Amino acid sequence: MAKKKQGLGWMEWLRGWMYVIHEMLFQRIMASHLQNPLALPPVNDLTCIVTGATSGIGREMARQLAEAGAHVVMAVRNPKAAHELIDRWSESWHGLPLNIEVMELDLLSLDSVVTFANAWNARLGPLNVLINNAGIFSIGEPQKFSKDGYEEHMQVNHLAPALLSVLLLPSLVRGSPSRIINVNSVMHYVGFVDTEDMNAVSGKRKYSSLLGYTSSKLAQVMFSSVLHKRLPIEAGVNVVCVSPGIVHTNVARDLPRIVQAAYHLIPYFIFSAQEGSRSALFSATDPQIPEYCELLKADEWPVCAFISQDCRPTNPSEEAHNIETSFEVWEKTLEMIGLPSDAVERFIEGNEVTCRYGTQSD
Repeated sequence: MAKKKQGLGWMEWLRGWMYVIHEMLFQRIMASHLQNPLALPPVNDLTCIVTGATSGIGREMARQLAEAGAHVVMAVRNPKAAHELIDRWSESWHGLPLNIEVMELDLLSLDSVVTFANAWNARLGPLNVLINNAGIFSIGEPQKFSKDGYEEHMQVNHLAPALLSVLLLPSLVRGSPSRIINVNSVMHYVGFVDTEDMNAVSGKRKYSSLLGYTSSKLAQVMFSSVLHKRLPIEAGVNVVCVSPGIVHTNVARDLPRIVQAAYHLIPYFIFSAQEGSRSALFSATDPQIPEYCELLKADEWPVCAFISQDCRPTNPSEEAHNIETSFEVWEKTLEMIGLPSDAVERFIEGNEVTCRYGTQSD
């Protein structure tokens, strides 16, 4: 039997970092054809949920979608901050009243995810776009675990959005053609997922926030690829991962010294939140995205659609193409989030599915 891979080979690792550095140096040139802010097609009929919508690129997405006429749901940990933002936006906005509402969602609690999804599904209305934007990169900090017992990067960046995506399938089917947009990161190119150690506690690899972040982002791409395969074309739900590019946030402390040096030398190259929101907004609204996803599905392509920061299709990392590991990530993730392995099929058929989480919190 082939020996199980323990990590990226040094050539893969080097290529991954070369890709990250290339992105940092050239993203502004590669995206120079894009308007800022991105011009959106008519979205008056769209209902969109945006997680993590009170700061950074999530805030930009929520505001721009609402100003373009969409019904936007800000799914946030701090509802008060979201309401204050809406008041500010409404004061400076001179068009039709913004159609925004706020719902509480804490991705560090899987109970909270189930409660949110149940409340949304109970409306029996359509959901056209789910943007899983919220994420964390706790740079340089010691390893932390959620109250569910999972490493925090893995839970917030992968497990909770995966649970949310699957639980909202009934509403996404009602809103089809609909889309799940996962805001990923170019950093997944240096990630590796050990499916036997998703919490990074075995000591096989020394934990760092960089390891936590990159492996959670790769796990998200792998899970998305299998979800994309599992959803029948007739369900009309498409899954897309996007890279926002290297956006101006305080993410430099835990990066290798050479990358840190580049980061500090070249603020010109790094995107603002508005520029970083473009690839997700494009993926959420462009009319050709569903066709592209269906093309990949028909072609038996091993990975889901991945849209880069310049709003063009690109390929996720070599490791993301590892089909065997992707299926292991799929199985392991469903187990961790408390869903049966056939949850997707059952939701698509309109059947009830019980989740291990959520009952205690109602």
